[in-house]
Amino acid sequence: MYAVMALIFVLGYLCIALEHPLKVDKAASAILTAVLCWTALVLGADSILPALASAAPHGISDELRHHLGEIAEILFFLMGAMTIVELIDAHDGFKLITERIRTNKRVPLLWLIGFITFFLSAVLDNLTTTIVMVSLLRKLIAERHERWLYAGLVVIAANAGGAWSPIGDVTTTMLWIGNQISASAIIGTLFLPSLVCLLVPLSLLSLSLRGEFQRPRPKPDQELHRDPTSAFERNLVFVLGLAALLFVPVFKTLTHLPPYMGILFGLGVLWVVTEWLHRGKKDEDRHPLSVAGVLRKIDTTSVLFFLGILLAVSSLATAGHLSQIASALKDSLGNVYAINLAIGLLSSLVDNVPLVAGAIKMYPLVNADTLAAAGSDSAWLSNFVVDGAFWELLAYCAGTGGSCLIIGSAAGVAAMGMEKIDFIWYLKKISGLALLGYLAGAATYIGIASLG
Repeated sequence: MYAVMALIFVLGYLCIALEHPLKVDKAASAILTAVLCWTALVLGADSILPALASAAPHGISDELRHHLGEIAEILFFLMGAMTIVELIDAHDGFKLITERIRTNKRVPLLWLIGFITFFLSAVLDNLTTTIVMVSLLRKLIAERHERWLYAGLVVIAANAGGAWSPIGDVTTTMLWIGNQISASAIIGTLFLPSLVCLLVPLSLLSLSLRGEFQRPRPKPDQELHRDPTSAFERNLVFVLGLAALLFVPVFKTLTHLPPYMGILFGLGVLWVVTEWLHRGKKDEDRHPLSVAGVLRKIDTTSVLFFLGILLAVSSLATAGHLSQIASALKDSLGNVYAINLAIGLLSSLVDNVPLVAGAIKMYPLVNADTLAAAGSDSAWLSNFVVDGAFWELLAYCAGTGGSCLIIGSAAGVAAMGMEKIDFIWYLKKISGLALLGYLAGAATYIGIASLG
């Protein structure tokens, strides 16, 4: 059954990677993979886990409950954050940013879009920011292929911006909730490498752009469009929403409660404020602006995908597959920098969520007592303490490596779907720039770590 579990996971992973050719949603593949892996683990407990075999299935069920508790913290956090962002969007809160872009020149717009995306992604997340910025580009640039160029930069900037913030990327959030990294440390150590990851492609792309771009002509029916909210309502919800997201690390520091408690607190405050704000409106106008209304817009399939893939990975961790892979990587690559660079490049081909989930399970978090008793292995194990070099570089590499291919990140897939960007076009025009930025940012981190 040990080999069967590995086979089930590989086949499930292939189904996830080939989601579009197979026309089967990756969430369905992930859930089936998780259930089958845990089923195989229970059925083969005698040969896989002799220590738990006498208590099976109750012993393995206890392991499942333990992993499910950790996974639930991530899922509740994501659902709360997604609801807050959807609430801001329902109120057209992002107009506060988009309406202030006045330039018609290509290069200034490129830098403006790059930096707005970079910092907005750190506060929201890379997927939501990409959707917002690509929607903005449609209102700014008329020519399709020129818009693709800016959308490619948005993917790079969104992934770079999400890497240095504990709430900017799912993988960074996973590491933060798991206590592998702290909010202050990840911001302090990864901000500069992430900025370099953006500045390199941004500078190179600027060299090839000149002149002004053509804005799209307004449609006749746009004059008749009625805004769903007033300027006061838009601005209030935007400010409160961003404040709720930014308050989460502060809440965790002050109370030592898990981050999902902080995000639920922020959501609760916004829920009360929006209910009060729209209390005098008709039901058909009030409902789309309420939390109950925007919950229907939450990407539930993504939440189920995360549930499935994290459960599947946890089954491999319980059975011992991941500890064997960790030993093999240590023996073959030799240092944490090479391992992380490989994980980052691999994330451009496959989803970075299971890669990071696997890395978390492969390399347990090391505490001070373990490090003190490690002896000759202490130098290696010191990379896996809280805010250790492995976890910090993993957050960077897994977050930014996916930019090298348009299918390698949620941001890239979103941009591809919204703008129908051609895979080969992205490979020719953007992938090389993204790779240079990725390597430059990683070199920046390694250089700073060596000097420190």
